[in-house]
Amino acid sequence: MEISEYKKNANVFKAFCDENRLMILELLQTGEKCACVLLEDLNISQSTLSHHMKILCESGVVSGRKEGKWIHYSVSPEGSAYAKELLNKITKQSSTEKHSICI
Repeated sequence: MEISEYKKNANVFKAFCDENRLMILELLQTGEKCACVLLEDLNISQSTLSHHMKILCESGVVSGRKEGKWIHYSVSPEGSAYAKELLNKITKQSSTEKHSICI
C-alpha cells in the first residue's frame, strides 16, 4: 500500500474520532443540512464548524454543495461505503498468515 493510501485511510478514521464530528454525522442522518442549521443544533462557533466540516469532507464521508453564501452538507453514500469496507478490511484476520512465536 502506498503512503498516500495510508494517509487517505487515516483521514477516514480522523473523521470519526471527535465527539462534535460524531454529532454532525448524526444530524446528517436525516438528510442534507445547511451549515446554519448545524450551527444552531451544535452550539459551536462558525470557525469550529468549518474546521470539523473540512475534516469530514476531506475524509469523503461527507459532501458539501454551495448554495448562495451557505454550504449544504450530506453524508456521502460512496464515502460511507468506503469507510465501512476499510474497517472490515483492516480488522479482518487472515487464516493463512503464520503467527510469530517469541522465545
